Amino acid sequence: MQKGRNWTFRMTGFRKLLILLVVIAVCAALYRFVFGLGSVTNLSDEWPWGLWIGFDLLCGIALAGGGFSTALIVHVLHKDKYLPIARAALLTSLIGYIISMVSLFLDIGRWFNFWRPFFYWGFHSVLFEVFWCISLYTTVQVLEFGEIFFEKIKCPGLEKVLHAMLPFLLILGIVLPSLHQSSLGSLYIVAVDRLYPLWWSQIIPFFFVWSAFFLGPAMVTVEGTLAARAYGREPETPVFSSLTKVTLVMLIIYLIVKIADLVYRGVLSMAFNGSFESNMFLIEMIVFIILPIIMYATPSIRNKQGGVLTASILVVAGVVFNRMNVVFTGMADAMGGSYFPSIWEWLCTLGMWSFLVLAYCFVVENFPILPKEEHVHSGGHSHGAGFHA
Repeated sequence: MQKGRNWTFRMTGFRKLLILLVVIAVCAALYRFVFGLGSVTNLSDEWPWGLWIGFDLLCGIALAGGGFSTALIVHVLHKDKYLPIARAALLTSLIGYIISMVSLFLDIGRWFNFWRPFFYWGFHSVLFEVFWCISLYTTVQVLEFGEIFFEKIKCPGLEKVLHAMLPFLLILGIVLPSLHQSSLGSLYIVAVDRLYPLWWSQIIPFFFVWSAFFLGPAMVTVEGTLAARAYGREPETPVFSSLTKVTLVMLIIYLIVKIADLVYRGVLSMAFNGSFESNMFLIEMIVFIILPIIMYATPSIRNKQGGVLTASILVVAGVVFNRMNVVFTGMADAMGGSYFPSIWEWLCTLGMWSFLVLAYCFVVENFPILPKEEHVHSGGHSHGAGFHA
């Protein structure tokens, strides 16, 4: 095996701050493992799921949806013009899933029993299916990343085996996230008398997987724009503008199905009753669904970098807002009591997302992730090896 040389990682003041946050998070996590959840969290019997599950897991899994949605668009629908952003989507998704796995591990009460689902199969448990799908999909992404890894670390034998596995991995990489994205929504079907009717639905699994998919192109746009600015590159505006047409169509379908579901269940009027829940729901629908639809549907906005970025940020924030509404706003009355994350919960979350940024920067600076400059203006086909997301 021939090892790659010239590993680099630019050290800046901002990155030093991120490293400090990661160190603090690691220390807090170790303290939690020794002394239990109660020592660092404000969780209780009334609020067993908090920031780590509500944001780091449910939102983290959704935000990492760019991997499977880009894979479907590029490799199944054969939209090769999106190849330039496929590798970055894979990287962001992979790191996002690793963070989600860490947050799930942190939230396990008796963390030393984490191995049990591998040997004691709870076939009737939705959480069991979520655990296995997330674990398998993370493994699939690591193997998919191997194609990029072996471009720098030469190992012909392993590279040949991995190349033969890629078609099978691609199929798994689309099926598995579709399963667990919907299953995360299925967790709330049993909360029929606890989750506020504006968010509870028998088709909430559809809303979860559909929103994770249309979030993918928006997340790729935000991540790609930030990466371009950080590394002094031109954003792939033509690619982003074209890709977000997928989000536009899916947002419209999401809105239609949402309204039809509310009408069918006879709860549409609850969106206008003036309660805190109804106001939060209207903000979610108007600001984060209808407004992005208008922006994406307007060519003069969609074809400008500032416009497509703003609309994509609204979509990303909207999915996070929806998950927070489901986990906290919609469950508040039924749960009773109150919950607000402790400083240590916030620090652990900041540390995990700081790790995401640092890991992304390290990989980008040492592996061929970002598209070649000729892609910037052409928005056309890749001239190198195929990108697998």
